Amino acid sequence: MKIGLYFGTFNPIHIGHLVIANHMAEYSDLDQIWLVVTPHNPFKKKSTLLNNHDRLEMVYQATKDYEKLEASDIEFNLPQPSYTINTLTYLLEKHPKHEFSLIMGEDNLKGFHKWKNNDIILENHDIYVYPRISEGKTENQLLNHPKIHRIDAPIMEISSTFIRQAVRDGKSCKPLLPEYVWTYIDEMNFYK
Repeated sequence: MKIGLYFGTFNPIHIGHLVIANHMAEYSDLDQIWLVVTPHNPFKKKSTLLNNHDRLEMVYQATKDYEKLEASDIEFNLPQPSYTINTLTYLLEKHPKHEFSLIMGEDNLKGFHKWKNNDIILENHDIYVYPRISEGKTENQLLNHPKIHRIDAPIMEISSTFIRQAVRDGKSCKPLLPEYVWTYIDEMNFYK
C-alpha cells in the first residue's frame, strides 16, 4: 500500500487541510493519506501549540468520515524534536509492506534542503507537492527530480494562524473548519 504522509501541527485542522489531503487521495497514486499530528516542529515555537491529545482528537474527528484519510499519532512516542527522517525510519520498520511518501506545499519544498538527511529522504521516498499561491511558481531544481510529483491540487489560502487570530479577535471562522472542530474549539475555549 502506498501511504502519503501529510505532516502538520494541525493547530487547528481546517478545511484547507482536508481539501488537499482528499485531493491527494483521489487524484494521485496514493492509496491512503495519514495526517501525522506533529508534537513539535523544530521550526515552530512550542508554546503556541494546543496539547497533542486535543489536536489529534480534532484531526480524528475531521477525517473519520473519509475512507482514505487517517489521523496518526505516530510521532507522539518518538524522540523530540521529531525529524521526518526518524519518523520514516520508524514507519518502515513497523510497516515493511507499505511504501511511504511525503506530501508538502511548494513553500516547504523551498526549504527542503535544510531538512535533516534530506538526501536520504529524497533517495528513498517520493514527495507529492501541492501549489501555494503566496509563493508563486517555485523555481526549484527539485521540481524536476524524478521523485518529486507536482499535483495540481486546489489552492487553499487558509492558515491555522489566521484561524487562531480570528478566534482571539472574537470573529466567526466557522466556515473554515469542519463542524466538529469549530464546536470543539468553541466549547473548550481554545485560542482565546
